[in-house]
Amino acid sequence: MSLSDEMFQAMMDWDPLFATLVGVPGWDDRLEDPSTEGQQALRARLTAILDRVGSSDEDQVAKDVIRHQATSIITKIDARLVEHTVSRGLNAPVGVLLRATSQIDFSRRRHLVPRFLRQAGERLLDSDRRPLLRHARNGAAHVERFLASPKQEWEGELDLRGEFARYREVLLGLPGRDDEQAGLCWLPDGEENYRKLVRDYTTASYTPAELHALGLDLIARLREEYAEIGSRVWGVSDVPEIFRRLRTDLLWDNEDEMLVSAVEAVARAEAEAPNWFGRLPEARCEVRFVPEIDRESAPFAYYTDAALDGSRPGTYFVNPFNATGRSRTVSEVTAFHEATPGHHFQLSIAAETELSNLRKFAFVDAYLEGWGLYTERLADEMGLYSSDEARLGMLGLDAMRAGRLVVDTGLHALGWSRQQAVDYLCENTTMDDSEISSEVDRYIETPGQALAYMVGRLEILRLRGEARAAMGERFDIRAFHDLVLENGVVPLSTLGNLVSDWSRRA
Repeated sequence: MSLSDEMFQAMMDWDPLFATLVGVPGWDDRLEDPSTEGQQALRARLTAILDRVGSSDEDQVAKDVIRHQATSIITKIDARLVEHTVSRGLNAPVGVLLRATSQIDFSRRRHLVPRFLRQAGERLLDSDRRPLLRHARNGAAHVERFLASPKQEWEGELDLRGEFARYREVLLGLPGRDDEQAGLCWLPDGEENYRKLVRDYTTASYTPAELHALGLDLIARLREEYAEIGSRVWGVSDVPEIFRRLRTDLLWDNEDEMLVSAVEAVARAEAEAPNWFGRLPEARCEVRFVPEIDRESAPFAYYTDAALDGSRPGTYFVNPFNATGRSRTVSEVTAFHEATPGHHFQLSIAAETELSNLRKFAFVDAYLEGWGLYTERLADEMGLYSSDEARLGMLGLDAMRAGRLVVDTGLHALGWSRQQAVDYLCENTTMDDSEISSEVDRYIETPGQALAYMVGRLEILRLRGEARAAMGERFDIRAFHDLVLENGVVPLSTLGNLVSDWSRRA
């Protein structure tokens, strides 16, 4: 077995639900082991892999990915995030499990659910870390909604609900932190853990202070763009007034409009894509509503990979929850990011190559989310936005990602309260109150992940600009995009080496 394959097996043992989601066989009867013993055993495996990278016969790109993936999982284990991540964010173990039940087959792993819930509860009880009190209550409410629902097919004949109820009682009994101490810097070893998570998620050498300053600068520049487009749309250049109108004047009339808009945006992107990409994915991209049981806890949109065997297309999920309170303007930009030419192109093209599974499915957020954010502006170059209102939506998501640089570092490095983070996003983004609340809670529970988007986008743009300058008339945007996508999921430094080599050779 190659070292790449060993690393991939360790990754899937860390996240077996993901393996099933993308159709990798061998993990359909497994669940994550969140116990201290289980995570330390995995950590030991990863340390042994790291010790062997230098002497392995893997190529340099594979070595880079192995090092990143092993170090990334070790960083998350050492930060003990499982001991204070309980709400409905990206990585809350029980929340992830409940969402997965509507997406994948649980028939061979449902008997493991009681042990998983006990292990997750034990980590919360035997810890010097505590979640925010509001997050513990939100996590308990998520479980309560499940307990109040009719019995679901995935549960089979087992009585699982008693164990879910006991986990809910663990959450309700936790003392919890208050909102004034929201970030990692308030927890034991928090500042050091955050520095490592920043390096992990960005795959770059930025310090939290540098990222904070970068975010402030980007927010200032975005206000100039808002004023320019707002003047064209409404004859208004006052940014607070533009924000007010975006929050109140351009809302959906009903949830069906959301789905129609998403389908039309993806169709336009698919029609134009051959002019910008030499290689197109074979897998289809389907647009669907989020399953009803997940709508209250799910994000407003997300993408799930196509199955390797072609049994399931890539799927762009649109969340109709509170549709009439949401802005229409972010519909198109979100479709381009999550579906085409964003994550659907990125993940499907990699999966359809002859690369190793490690290179197809590595967890490198700066590359993955950097590409998604890059395609939001690329879509404007491609002529995909239907109106200036839709371009304002593009700026709205840009401001969210720039604001993340400020708020994530503010919370976890500078000691901001939750309310400080909320107030900053209220002043500098077009998100409504409920979106801002959800976003801030996500940043608190997944420290550093929100930094990956803008750091990745800026690096892809920088590499594109350098390649164009070096190659002159030889530069081909389709070939550049193919290069970025056909090499699989890589750290940004590795992507930089690949682009530099290509621009010299081509």
